Amino acid sequence: MQNNLHTESLIKGEKQNQEITEDIHKPMTGRPGKLWFMGITLSSLAALVGLIAMVLTIWQGIGLWGVNKTVGWGWSITNFVWWVGIGHAGTFISAILLLFRQKWRTSINRSAEAMTIFAVMCAGLFPLLHLGRALLFFFILPYPNTRDVWVNFNSPLVWDVFAILAYLTVSLLFWYIGMIPDLGTIRDKVKSRIKKTIYGLLSFGWTGSAKHWQRHEVLSIMLASLATPLVLSVHSIVSFDFATSVIPGWHTTIFPPYFVAGAIFSGFAMVQTLLIVTRKTLHLKDYITIYHIESMNKIIILTGSIVGVAYLTELFVAWYSTNEFELFAFVNRATGPYAAAYWTMMICNVISPQLFWFKKLRRNVIFTFIISIVINIGMWMERFVIIVTSLHRDYLPSSWTIYNPTLIEVVIFIGTLGIFFTLFLLFVRFFPVVAISEIKSVKNEKLDK
Repeated sequence: MQNNLHTESLIKGEKQNQEITEDIHKPMTGRPGKLWFMGITLSSLAALVGLIAMVLTIWQGIGLWGVNKTVGWGWSITNFVWWVGIGHAGTFISAILLLFRQKWRTSINRSAEAMTIFAVMCAGLFPLLHLGRALLFFFILPYPNTRDVWVNFNSPLVWDVFAILAYLTVSLLFWYIGMIPDLGTIRDKVKSRIKKTIYGLLSFGWTGSAKHWQRHEVLSIMLASLATPLVLSVHSIVSFDFATSVIPGWHTTIFPPYFVAGAIFSGFAMVQTLLIVTRKTLHLKDYITIYHIESMNKIIILTGSIVGVAYLTELFVAWYSTNEFELFAFVNRATGPYAAAYWTMMICNVISPQLFWFKKLRRNVIFTFIISIVINIGMWMERFVIIVTSLHRDYLPSSWTIYNPTLIEVVIFIGTLGIFFTLFLLFVRFFPVVAISEIKSVKNEKLDK
């Protein structure tokens, strides 16, 4: 019943296949609006300023940052974990929901997949900068070299390298393979010889024959099956950076599922932010519908509740363990110098998503947009709280200190936001933001019934 309602709301008024193609193709052929030019200008400026700050960091070292002997991990690793988390929702929507044959994914998977790739690219910048000597990044890659020095395969930091690269590779393949039929459609629609040549090369000679569709479906299922365990493994491995240590507040077995749920939680919030803006500016209300927004809000309720339970579980275990260091770490989070960050995290991540239990709010576009931003602020605060509050007061009171980010750290983070939004705006300008072929297949399935 829900799928039928979804299909009816998806294609209002029984649009023909040609009309669907024209609607989704229009943003790529027409002149972009003022909002697009304003967005690309602001994001490009932010990206440029951020790149300058990155160059300064590489040139002079991370002494420009606020990290110190006690807090060796600051904004850079906070931002790394935050960006990786945002990248989770794309593969979740594309892979897991494809395997479960969820029809409502068809209008949102393309944007979510693109978001994943751009977010992981931004995430990869921070560990490289945090090395101190970013140009020597190849030291973390296991390859035969003249120094006969190998990486420590027991280190979770090395596992990060393999996990992130594998995740980026599979996500990129999944995104591109899924887009080939649409690239073939666009190739046949464009008039410019240059554009026709470019899209022709990108579509790999797609003709829409039965053999092509068969191979496309088989490959999509294979990549989805490969990507699904990666959704669970990547952020679990990122959590091992903390869980395998002996630092109070980090050394806990709940981190892998807790990090995965939090990643999907923040990822879906960012998808909501991007899709609501895209839906409005590109006039795609017939394709990105209230049904899609409501469906994603239901997943936000679920994952937000899991995150809330994880917070309470951490507090209970710290109290029940009778470990004075572990208990102090959590009391310090709630009452110490960073208490404002802790309570912001709790309000944004635990309380705000529960408002979606009310159907009227769950289906309200403006309210959803506001809450999606609130959730991503809260999830950034979560990563900051986990990293900084566990480090700034360790076992020795003589080494206690306060970490404050410098302007360079703030500008680098703003720069990655600029890079992310610049890439996404270019994506919606030159590629179909909604999967044309999948929208048509949903419509045709309904007509066949």
